[in-house]
Amino acid sequence: MARRGTEAFPNLGAHCDREDCNQLDFLPFDCDGCGKVFCAEHRTYGGHGCARAADQGRTVVVCEACGDAIERRAGDGSDAAVLEAHARSQRCDPARKRKPRCPVRRCKETLTFSNTSVCKGCDQKVCLRHRFPADHGCAGVSPAAAAAARRAGACGRDAQKKEGGGSGWVLPQSIRNLKLF
Repeated sequence: MARRGTEAFPNLGAHCDREDCNQLDFLPFDCDGCGKVFCAEHRTYGGHGCARAADQGRTVVVCEACGDAIERRAGDGSDAAVLEAHARSQRCDPARKRKPRCPVRRCKETLTFSNTSVCKGCDQKVCLRHRFPADHGCAGVSPAAAAAARRAGACGRDAQKKEGGGSGWVLPQSIRNLKLF
């Protein structure tokens, strides 16, 4: 068991359990194989001669077609053999790998949890860039209403274009002239 800390700070750091090292390390590593404490140099299984050094752990091979991770066991052979056996099985389905995309024409954005918006007018999932009805040609909004929303500045991009079209946001005149002190 490693001695902990120094005389002044007994709970700070630990000495390396490797006999020829004994270095005081303030960020020691606990080995999950043998339960001893080691410095940064001897933290690996091979670095301190741990009995778990021979254990290679779990390895997986990722299928290019469907994106599944297949666990590779000791007697399975090479990666190619594992992938070939997976391709022959009924579990390999290339259609599962395709991610949903924004349905707006010429938009290639992949829809994920954090960048998906559901339109209240047409119940269509679109990316954040096309979240406004006027931006994705919403079927639930008439073309005249979409044009009126565009003219009225329904979103910040339209307001920015009207104020001067420069880079960045422009504050309204009443706030720009406000003096606090």
